[in-house]
Order: sequence, then C-alpha cells, then structure tokens
Amino acid sequence: VQLQASGGGLAQPGGSLRLSCVASGISLNYYTIGWFRQAPGKVREGISCHSAGDTNTYYSDSVKGRFTMSRDNAENTVYLQMNSLKPEDTAVYYCATGTWRICSNWSTYTSWGQGTLVTVSS
Repeated sequence: VQLQASGGGLAQPGGSLRLSCVASGISLNYYTIGWFRQAPGKVREGISCHSAGDTNTYYSDSVKGRFTMSRDNAENTVYLQMNSLKPEDTAVYYCATGTWRICSNWSTYTSWGQGTLVTVSS
C-alpha cells in the first residue's frame, strides 16, 4: 500500500487549498480513510475521516464547517478541501487508511502517506 499526499503549500489567512491523497496497491473505496495533521511542537491529531460505505464524514471541531473531505473512487483518490484557512491550520497533513468501522478511532490506522506541508501566513 502506498499513499501519496500532495497539494500543500503557502496560503494566506482566509484562503483555500485542496489536498489530494492518491492510493496505489489498494482500492480506497473499501477502506476507512483519515486525514491527520501535526503542527510544530504538537501531537498529531485526526481531523477528518470517512468509513467505506458510510453516509457520514467526521470532522473535528477545529475544522468543521471549513474543511470538506471527499472521495473519487474512480481515481482512487481522497481530497481535503480546506477553506477559510487560519494560521493555526499550519501543519504537516497526512492521509491514512484503515479498516476500523468507527473512523474516528484514530489509533487504528495502519497505512500512512508521507505528509504534505501546509503553511498559512500573511
């Protein structure tokens, strides 16, 4: 399993970025997918996730209403649309896959991408 995250970069406060996570070796539509981030000096946190076949997507309070996670099964890709970015969103963002039905059980993810850096600054 390989996950390749991309789309990070520099954005201004209030701006937008879209992260992508392309999978190879697995078909993402059968897996639980999570987006995580780790800010400098902080522990990694789960911010969004979706279980295969579920109608709901989970968002942490810190990103709810601003970030949107979506899947494109045909492209075997997961996206994280990030709007209304804030300086506190600055972090390395990771995608990960797992098989646990409760996607917000963050300790159950087993395959990780390499991370993409998002910097929000004016």
